[in-house]
Amino acid sequence: MGKRYERMDGRIRTFIEEQPVFFTATAPLADDGHINLSPKGRAGTLVVLDELTLAYLDFGGSGAETIAHLRENGRITLMWCAFTGPPKVLRVHGRGEPIFRDDPRWATYITHFGEADGPSARAIIVIDALRIADACGFAVPFMDYREERTQHAEHFGRKSDEEFAAYCEKKDHVAVSLDGLPALPLPLPARTA
Repeated sequence: MGKRYERMDGRIRTFIEEQPVFFTATAPLADDGHINLSPKGRAGTLVVLDELTLAYLDFGGSGAETIAHLRENGRITLMWCAFTGPPKVLRVHGRGEPIFRDDPRWATYITHFGEADGPSARAIIVIDALRIADACGFAVPFMDYREERTQHAEHFGRKSDEEFAAYCEKKDHVAVSLDGLPALPLPLPARTA
């Protein structure tokens, strides 16, 4: 039986922090727009800032649908599944905001990510939780976590900030979403100190 929670503390926070993968879902306001669902999972890229606030690093390497949807309407859902231990699916429905590299708040938020930060970090997504609820997860299979994939960090770790900015300029659906919504500001802003 599912349960709602007032905040992300205690075992809910521990559950979030222990999961090696989470999913984000966003959608535009247009009823014919593309819904976006993305897996996330590089270690250290998600932090619980307080009992009602999460943040994660948004990296280059794909489009920018989440950023575009958040800029338009702010709606976002994050989901975690227990692939080991007791069955659980946890969702945080909230309002999200992309913090871009030239935003004065970047310098404060980026400190929460330590070594997970890298040259391809293009935004920090900050989410204010509005609804926190779990479900049984009885149909979620058991799966064993093996290890982190290192290709993304290694590939972008070889690029300078200028090379990464040029990469973003060439990618489809980075400046605008599949539906033509503004996404990542280009040219890519330089990082604030």
